Amino acid sequence: MTEQRIEEVIIRRMERRDVHSVYAIDVQSFTLPWSERSYIYDLEQNPAARSWVAELPEDDREPKIIGMIVMWLIIDEAHIGTIAVHPEYRRRGIGRKLLQVALNEAKESGAEYVYLEVRRTNLAAQSLYQNLGFKQVGVRPRYYQDNNEDALLLTLEEW
Repeated sequence: MTEQRIEEVIIRRMERRDVHSVYAIDVQSFTLPWSERSYIYDLEQNPAARSWVAELPEDDREPKIIGMIVMWLIIDEAHIGTIAVHPEYRRRGIGRKLLQVALNEAKESGAEYVYLEVRRTNLAAQSLYQNLGFKQVGVRPRYYQDNNEDALLLTLEEW
């Protein structure tokens, strides 16, 4: 897969037909994946939720879902609930593209702050967030139930 091919990635709203692929990425990415039902709830019943996928066009097949992000907008705050890229496509700018789409919508919707939690040991994600201007504002002790790892609370106030 060349960098030029990755430029063809399309970011679009998540649809119910995407949930199985999104869930598969979640399972490959996290030790505590969301359930498929959680994604469906956000798509169909949660008015605060905004969800996108990154898809890669395939020449003779359906496009391949290679990333996803879910954000919740609550009054003047946006919260990144989850973001992941398929392991085969990481470190190619796809996560950044997904996050930028979400940040643009947050701004257009009047959000003044964006929050997210990230594992203390997830240095790759922390680097992405810091490069986009997120700052650490706190720690949520023992946030992750699988191993009691702390979460760093990050916020973005100007973008």
